[in-house]
Amino acid sequence: MNKTRKKRHKRIRGRIQGTAERPRLNVYRSNKHIYAQIINDKKGVVLASANDRDVKKGTKKEKARQVGEEVATKAQKEGIEKVVFDRGGYKYHGRVKELAEGARDKGLDF
Repeated sequence: MNKTRKKRHKRIRGRIQGTAERPRLNVYRSNKHIYAQIINDKKGVVLASANDRDVKKGTKKEKARQVGEEVATKAQKEGIEKVVFDRGGYKYHGRVKELAEGARDKGLDF
């Protein structure tokens, strides 16, 4: 299963690239946690990041939404309003969808 996800992610990354104007919002989902990073691929730097390891309350979906809101807040402090969404080869469903909706609710445009 992870083999096909990595293959799918590699194919997606061939088309998606983060720039200074529209950095890439990358999602990594493990069995226990979810991580989000905003990356400028041209310079190879992470501009903002968040994860659910500090969030204590809630289900996995609720934690994912909070991570999306947190990364959006950090991005706005850096002056980032528009991003390219990189779902990391995961289906746009469940925790990945909640993270994206949380980021959109806080003002990120993608």
